[in-house]
Amino acid sequence: MPPDADRLRHRHTKVLEDRLNDGATESVLRISTLKTLGDTEIVIDGAIYEIANFDHPGGESIQLFGGNDCTCQYKMIHPYHTAKHLEKMTRVGTVPDYSSEYKWDTPFEREIKREIFKIVRRGREFGTYGYFFRAFFYIGLFFTLQYFWVTIPTSYSLAIIYGISQAFIGLNVQHDANHGAASKKPWVNNLLGLGADFIGGSKWLWMEQHWTHHSYTNHHENDPDAYGAEPLLLWNDYEPDHPKRSPMHRFQAFYYIFVLAGYWLSSVFNTQVLDLQQSGAKAVGIKMDSPYVVKSRKYAIGLRILYIYTNIIAPFVTQGFSLNIVAHILTMGVSSSLTLAVLFALSHNFEHVDRDPTYETRHGGEDSVCWFKAQVETSSTYGGFISGCLSGGLNFQIEHHLFPRMSSAWYPFIAPKVREICKKHGVRYAYYPWVWQNLISTFKYIHSAGTGSNWAEGNPYSGKQ
Repeated sequence: MPPDADRLRHRHTKVLEDRLNDGATESVLRISTLKTLGDTEIVIDGAIYEIANFDHPGGESIQLFGGNDCTCQYKMIHPYHTAKHLEKMTRVGTVPDYSSEYKWDTPFEREIKREIFKIVRRGREFGTYGYFFRAFFYIGLFFTLQYFWVTIPTSYSLAIIYGISQAFIGLNVQHDANHGAASKKPWVNNLLGLGADFIGGSKWLWMEQHWTHHSYTNHHENDPDAYGAEPLLLWNDYEPDHPKRSPMHRFQAFYYIFVLAGYWLSSVFNTQVLDLQQSGAKAVGIKMDSPYVVKSRKYAIGLRILYIYTNIIAPFVTQGFSLNIVAHILTMGVSSSLTLAVLFALSHNFEHVDRDPTYETRHGGEDSVCWFKAQVETSSTYGGFISGCLSGGLNFQIEHHLFPRMSSAWYPFIAPKVREICKKHGVRYAYYPWVWQNLISTFKYIHSAGTGSNWAEGNPYSGKQ
């Protein structure tokens, strides 16, 4: 008998008694682990729910994470839900040894939600008329330029503005939609979310990676964005003798922009679209074999073929083969890449960012860290309303990470109150009046992370500097 068998048996018995008291039957409930979840089961706070036939008000996107622990995802998307809302799903078991490095319902979380929902009433946090005006302006610009791209001779000027228009779709249209924030109606979010596929990406791969990133921002193991550029770039400030370091990283601030310029190529020719197994999410342990993912593969492949034909093959069909056209296509890709990737990279890589919010939890400090506090101290905000209109509100990265299912149109209105509450609770809020200040801070961070120079003054990886 294992040494802890008695303790575990008593714990399992207590769990079952609690569930039976809630009206469940012993034949339905089971004891399980995260590794043995079914493809249509999720875990929230240690409870297992079957979602195969659950009529989710937000649409079938809930099925994306079948087979996974969705505690962080659930709570960040439903900031005002209570235990009563979970009763709508079928509870089938429990994970008795479930634990989390994050804690919820802290004084900081309660106050920031209470005050923000005085500004943006519950149920009204979705896209405003202003948001849809902005979104349809960028959609119209994109399709107009795409029409020119396939009907008239390409040029460097057309390539640049067409590439930027694709980035605007990524920033201003698909992002809100794939967070479920554009509209209360799932079909609107699903339709606008396909903007990711019309610019050379995939809404399904994006959701697999991006929702995981939001749940575990800068987490030492679970944030796929923290490792996505390795081995070329190190976002993490590893110890000087860490095996992931190499001599080239000492110069990464100098070639950083050139790596980001290749984002379009790596996205368009990403073979992960064939099985929708996003490599970053897979590397941190996310399962992506649910029936929803499987049935979505044919749509993802079809949309990728359409994109490649329209943007890469069609110019040769209408103009004949020419190295100039090759250069125009690559210029379009670089233009799109830099507009998107530079703005994304600013958000969580800057001086004094918390690169490891759960460090103290793992090293004998506090039992767990406030998830809302971690979101603030791993993100930055720059500019104001105008920057928001250009970047889809992603300049308000702190506000976005606190309320990812709130439309970006609301962020300029809640930002002052967020700053006020952070100051009251001693939560570090990184704000840059201008985007170039955030960019300079990012370059400085990348350089120090590449050289390891911060380690001369202590342990920067703990986020305490």
